[in-house]
Amino acid sequence: MSDPRYRFATRAIHAGQHPDAESGAIMTPIYQTSTYVQDAVGSPRGGHEYARVTNPTRTALEQNVAALEGGTHGMAFASGLAAIEALVKRLSAGDHVVYEENVYGGTHRMFQLVLARLGLEFTPVDTRDPDDVRRALRPNTKLIHLETPTNPMMRVTDLRAVAAIGRERGIPVVVDNTFASPYNQQPLALGATAVVHSSTKYLNGHSDVIGGIVVTSDDAMADELRFMQKATGGVPGPMDCWLVLRGTKTLQVRMEAHNRNGQRIAEFLLEHPRVQAVHYPGLPSHPQHELARRQMRGFTGMISVEVGSEAAARSLLQGTRLFALAESLGGVESLISYPILMTHASVPAEMRERLGITDRLVRLSVGIEDPEDLMEDLDQALKEA
Repeated sequence: MSDPRYRFATRAIHAGQHPDAESGAIMTPIYQTSTYVQDAVGSPRGGHEYARVTNPTRTALEQNVAALEGGTHGMAFASGLAAIEALVKRLSAGDHVVYEENVYGGTHRMFQLVLARLGLEFTPVDTRDPDDVRRALRPNTKLIHLETPTNPMMRVTDLRAVAAIGRERGIPVVVDNTFASPYNQQPLALGATAVVHSSTKYLNGHSDVIGGIVVTSDDAMADELRFMQKATGGVPGPMDCWLVLRGTKTLQVRMEAHNRNGQRIAEFLLEHPRVQAVHYPGLPSHPQHELARRQMRGFTGMISVEVGSEAAARSLLQGTRLFALAESLGGVESLISYPILMTHASVPAEMRERLGITDRLVRLSVGIEDPEDLMEDLDQALKEA
């Protein structure tokens, strides 16, 4: 069912999944086991030896998301950061990574405060300009890591252009597609080597799991990542995989709702007298709106807004009734957060200021509630602010 002749919604429901051979159960079972009985030494039944290496529930999820991204291989991990770490740990001390400077704060923290201590080198770049990416490359550059749209400033990178640079120099290009989801953006089709997701977010969609996944059609990279799963053990449990697999079944219908609500609320906020600026690729006012239209199907429910002062931002954060004050994103419920003290607190203050992550910036993850209720909620909170 990964056959590309099938359309997205069909693949979301069926790819990687088959009725249980023994019972006929339509849903993939949760194989809650740590090991498997072998028929003889060296003859594992069904090819499974130990659950850190493979698990049938995990395999179903990996095949499902690979099909949604248009890739050949999927490798699931315990979190989005674990997935990114596995990609970077394919490198060796002395190797160099170029990455989008406005990545999720946890990615920046892992690169600069953890992996850099192991002898890897990292250079943050504004990847909106492909020439800046090219200028940042060194003879020892072994990976380009992108995030688009970015968290939280909603920057958009020209994936075709940067992927072409990677191919020209023989450097893999990895795209964190968490904000867009496979429904809205297909980085592999635009030339990327691999796609990574925090499956906690839109893939799962119900705020009840932590997970990550990498998809690629590069056989050698897939072999290395499966080795990382086995050798370092940062894999998800079967219940977590089952929860994400349940989520992907409704990914298309959820994303269509997120896209509609995000667009309506961004347009509403753009006209609101208490709002100074709205960062959303679906708005014609976004500086890369035309690029976003070319490489995205929809613009998701992620919006960042600037208000007049820190006091106004804090009042807005405390004043909403439907938007819950919480980290994370991509669930069916709407969330509101404060990047400067939450998702990006680990980013150095001078870098935050340069990127526009100030004490006036608030990030919204627009859910799939009735949009009129959400707009009324934001309106009353903004008026109080």
